Formats: sequence, structure tokens, C-alpha cells
Amino acid sequence: MSFDISALLDQWDYQPGQVVVRRFRGQDGADKIQLRVDLGLLQMNATGRPDGKRPFGRESLLEYYLDLLAKFRREHDNDDKSFRLTPEDCGRLQQEAIQYHHRYICLFQLEDFNAVIEDAQRNLKVFDFVSKYAGSDELAWSLQQFRPQLLMMRVRARGAMALKDNRYDEVIRLVEDGLEEIRQFYREHDRQDLLDSSGELQSLELWLQEIHTKRPLSAREKLQSALNEAVKNEDYEEAARMRDALRKMS
Repeated sequence: MSFDISALLDQWDYQPGQVVVRRFRGQDGADKIQLRVDLGLLQMNATGRPDGKRPFGRESLLEYYLDLLAKFRREHDNDDKSFRLTPEDCGRLQQEAIQYHHRYICLFQLEDFNAVIEDAQRNLKVFDFVSKYAGSDELAWSLQQFRPQLLMMRVRARGAMALKDNRYDEVIRLVEDGLEEIRQFYREHDRQDLLDSSGELQSLELWLQEIHTKRPLSAREKLQSALNEAVKNEDYEEAARMRDALRKMS
């Protein structure tokens, strides 16, 4: 058996600055995703844990630790106040979350937006779990610091799905709500200093501007625009017609 993947790499060029990804059916019958990176390939399963492993017989480490929490509650009369994750536990959960991060970036490029949302929700669940049970604020922040990026990806996926059906008003609402959720996160963690430099906020704000630019005008907006233009050109007869049309629409 040859371990050399040069032939695969020669047939699939790396493109700097772009997410170069493909999806295919593996020899085991499961869907796989490959990400082309500068030094080779990253391959992951399209469902389940990305590396295909089942730690402690569970689908993921998160499921394992949730089972430990449930057992702890049963043994302590449903009291979990003294349940704590060690630094090693948090490190393992963070490393696993990175796998899902790589996958939802690939899934977004493949326009599998439902799967992006599913993986994003899964990682948010990890962040909340660690935030509640980590032994220190520093351990909790080691994962929480990535929440804005995750929230942004969830907004982009939901918005992209709505855009496919030309639901522009819904996209605008999703983006505005997402922006506020990220800003609130920084405020809650006393990191207002990051509000102006957040790449996630800047990205969503630019996308919102683009959506406003591309959104088709409603019938009322078209009449209002025509009215403004008529007034600007001192065409008062046309302006009167536009006002009458707007009144009838009301």
C-alpha cells in the first residue's frame, strides 16, 4: 500500500485565501468532506464526530460529559453545584469543538446550511456547558472567546437560506438580531473594547449593507421614490399622482 498522496494533490490545487472543499462517498459508504490546505488535505466525516471516532462509546466527548453530569445529579439528589470540569476536560472539549469548527466552515462553502446550523448549535452547547461547569473563568473564556465567530456563522447560514427564497426582510432581521447578540456578548463579558475591532461585527455589518442595496423595492417604496424624484424635479403634477397612488395604497 502506498502512503503517497502526491497524485491527489496534483489533481486538486490549493488556492490561497479560498476555502477549497469537496464532498464524496467514502469506501465505508459514509459521506466524507475534504478540505484542501497548503500542505495537503483534511478529511472528515460529514455526520457524527468529524474524525469518525466514538470516545467512550459515545458519539462525541460532549455526550460523554453530559452522561457524567447526569450520573452526578442522580448521585447528589439532582444537585450539580459541585460538578466541575478539570482543565484537561475543557481542553479535550475545546479540541473536539475545533473539529466541528473546521467542518461547518466546509459545509458553509458547500451550501449545506442546515448542517452548518446543526454543528454551530452543537458547539454553542459545548460553550454553555463549559461556561457553567469550568473550574475558573479563564477556562470558560478559553471557549467563550470563539462565540462571536460561531454566532456569525449561524446568522450567515440562516440568512443564506432565506436569501434563496428572496426573503430579504427576514435576512435583514436575522442579521440585525445577530449583530445585537454579538454586541451583548461583549458587554456581558466586559469586553466593550472589542466592539469596534470585532471582525464578526464588521463582516455582518458589511453584509447588511449589501443586502439593503440588493433588496428589491416594494410597490410602496417605488412610489415613494418616484414621488421624491418628482418633487426634486419640480414636476408637481407627477408628484400629485404619486401622492394619490400612495393614499390609495394606504
